Amino acid sequence: MDHNTIPAWLRPGTDAITITLSRPESFNGVKTNQLVLRAPTVRDMRGAQKMHPNDVEERELALFASLAQAAPADLEQLKLTDYNRIQEAYFRLVSDAAGDAAAVAQPGAAPGA
Repeated sequence: MDHNTIPAWLRPGTDAITITLSRPESFNGVKTNQLVLRAPTVRDMRGAQKMHPNDVEERELALFASLAQAAPADLEQLKLTDYNRIQEAYFRLVSDAAGDAAAVAQPGAAPGA
């Protein structure tokens, strides 16, 4: 996939990114077809590393759950296609180009504003 093209299921924002899932799922007891990931902080990364120092998959799951304010078990029940969307959204969110993509997605917004 071209990383300059924003998929229809992805809506970037300034400090968060919204992912539309292929079907509604339950997160914290609420059924929805969208999940919002906020931008991670150094503290988020350190916390996930401390919780799962020897397991990359568990560390990623814990980080994504924290950013989405969902339980790890809620993410584990997703279709792999939807989990892949979360991974792609995360990498777009933390890339240097994410701010540029958000400005393009929101016409009239000043870059970096």
